[in-house]
Amino acid sequence: MPGMEAASSYTDLRRQEAVSAKRLYAIDAVTTPASPVNDVDILTDIAVGAVRAGSGHVLDVSHVVFPNGAITLVLILAESHLSIHTWPEERLIAIDLFSCGAIDGQRVLAELTAALHLEAATVTEVERGLPGGRS
Repeated sequence: MPGMEAASSYTDLRRQEAVSAKRLYAIDAVTTPASPVNDVDILTDIAVGAVRAGSGHVLDVSHVVFPNGAITLVLILAESHLSIHTWPEERLIAIDLFSCGAIDGQRVLAELTAALHLEAATVTEVERGLPGGRS
């Protein structure tokens, strides 16, 4: 199974994060002519760099490039996942970061927003988990 070997090296990290706060960060934004969102390799490098800047750990990467140039990119993280979806014909990008533990979600999103040259970015932050402390 892909990622199992990498994931097993983060067992202690996952135990610590099992009792930590969980957050979903969602960004909707407009791309600009300077946005490097049409090249999956560049987009992947930027996403991996942003996760690392936020002290996250990338375990696996998967992507699909659609005939119209739209990209769906997913990074599986030791701390959960990051997904990026583009719609070039609308100049729209949607980014979701689900995080738990020590990863700095705000830093990841700041790095992505800056490196991708996004405009009109709206960020929604949602606390996740069960009530009563069982996250």
